[in-house]
Amino acid sequence: MNQFSQIEIANWIAIYLAAGMCCAIAMVLSVSVTLHGLWQDRAWQDVRSVRGAVLFLPKAWWRWQKLYLLSTPVTLIIVSYFAATMTWS
Repeated sequence: MNQFSQIEIANWIAIYLAAGMCCAIAMVLSVSVTLHGLWQDRAWQDVRSVRGAVLFLPKAWWRWQKLYLLSTPVTLIIVSYFAATMTWS
């Protein structure tokens, strides 16, 4: 750890915390929008049959996954901009 100064270590920790916070926010928002969409579509009505119950989880997972992955560019931009504003020396 001698190759990093205290400022660089603090900056890397701050970047990891910022990325974690952005991912947590993206997770909460994507789960909320997914649940709202499932509620609005009344998707639980399809779970009455065995086939509907088996297909419900992959449909819900795919809906959530698309929303969460759409947040990746925003997270990268926010964290990159945050890293660019730091003093590294």
